[in-house]
Amino acid sequence: MNVDYSLFFRAMQPESLLVEAALAVIVLDLTVMRRKDLRARLNVASLIGALATVLAAVFALRNGVMGEVLNGVLTLDTLAVATRVGVLGLTLLVLGLGTGGRAIRHPAEYVVIVLCAAVGFMVMASAQQLLLVFLALELASLSLYVLAGFDKDRPESSEAALKYFLFGGTAAAFLLFGFSLLYGLTGTLDLPGMSVVMAASGFHPLLAVAMVMILVGFGYKAAAAPFHLWAPDAYQGAPGPAAAFISSASKLAGFVLFTRLLWGPAGLGGAATPGWVPVVWLLAGASILVGNLAALDQTNVRRLLAYSAIAHAGALLLGVIASGRSGPAPLYYYLTTYGIATAGAFGVLHVLENQGGAQNLGDLAGLHRRSPLLAGCLMVFILSLAGVPPLAGFFGKFGVFAAALSPAGLNSPTGWLAVFAMAMSAVGLYYYLLILKEALVKAPAANVPAVKIPAVAALTLLAAAALTIAFGVHPDLLLRWF
Repeated sequence: MNVDYSLFFRAMQPESLLVEAALAVIVLDLTVMRRKDLRARLNVASLIGALATVLAAVFALRNGVMGEVLNGVLTLDTLAVATRVGVLGLTLLVLGLGTGGRAIRHPAEYVVIVLCAAVGFMVMASAQQLLLVFLALELASLSLYVLAGFDKDRPESSEAALKYFLFGGTAAAFLLFGFSLLYGLTGTLDLPGMSVVMAASGFHPLLAVAMVMILVGFGYKAAAAPFHLWAPDAYQGAPGPAAAFISSASKLAGFVLFTRLLWGPAGLGGAATPGWVPVVWLLAGASILVGNLAALDQTNVRRLLAYSAIAHAGALLLGVIASGRSGPAPLYYYLTTYGIATAGAFGVLHVLENQGGAQNLGDLAGLHRRSPLLAGCLMVFILSLAGVPPLAGFFGKFGVFAAALSPAGLNSPTGWLAVFAMAMSAVGLYYYLLILKEALVKAPAANVPAVKIPAVAALTLLAAAALTIAFGVHPDLLLRWF
């Protein structure tokens, strides 16, 4: 087997930069920065990570490597490059938000784990071999489990990490069992080879079992109902930046991987059995219904955002179904803009939590007087999540729903599911407006001090809000890639 390693190393430059930055952060923290205070160590580590992230994004856009790499183990196409850049942008956002709270007990390790998670997400976007898919997925997942429990001063953080780990381990078991069945049926780990073998051999009962196992595994990872029970506790207990990363970059990479697994050039969905589509219909419908209705009863802001994420997962599954005909552009746009908005919302809560708490809706009362900047950013993020034009969230939902309706309109279950998702968006608008009512309408409690925002966190939130507006006014800034 002839392997062009020079091409491989050029293709993996973005991931290599992040790994090198992680090593540099650890070495520097153990030597030069060891006697410095925690705040300085965190700032230096975050700066190195941010510079590496920006350079990695530049290399991802300009290294010129496209097509198969390492004899088809990786595939760099438009979707892979766009996902790489999206993950790196969200990583930069999370690193910026991490400097906006109190000092982290292990600052270098925190930045290293964020960078390792980003590497896993980026490899997931381009992997074409099941073994590499699983390794990348677990690298990202294990990093997120650690990040969820990083705040050792809060018991809720340890509880979030434990529940996330247990549910994630269960999901990994289902996924690995499904992958092993695929390997046993086809004799290969490569997705193109699997697709060819299954198309030639036709339907096999074990193939349906394998697809069910894979759908269960991804259902857990995506927090789709009825596999969503870990999400509210994990979102509530995890530190703010970790919750932002779990709700944004992991969804972007996970849904892109799922779409590639089913609909890519070597996709398994069509070759396997058409029976997987009704299962995804059920997952999407249940997620939209459970997420929106459960969010109505929440008084904890983080749990409310967690249930809204479950509802968004249902809409994203609708986008996965539609990607078979419309291509991945609407789904990618939805994923990216949703990730920016939800990470920004968690970022606002993170800043507030470090100055007195912002767990309950009542804690947001009078935010427009305590910090107009945070209130304005929160308004942009929440309205985008609600799908209010002209913000990016509206065009994300519009693109996915239009793609779902375009093949046959209301003559197909996908079309009716899109109409159901639109109707439930009105329910979502109600509970999102509850957040804005507290932040923008109600008066603050007596003797509540103004909010002091760290400069880096303020710039990060302003950048996220600006991107949310810009991508809404000019959707082609993202869609032109496709």
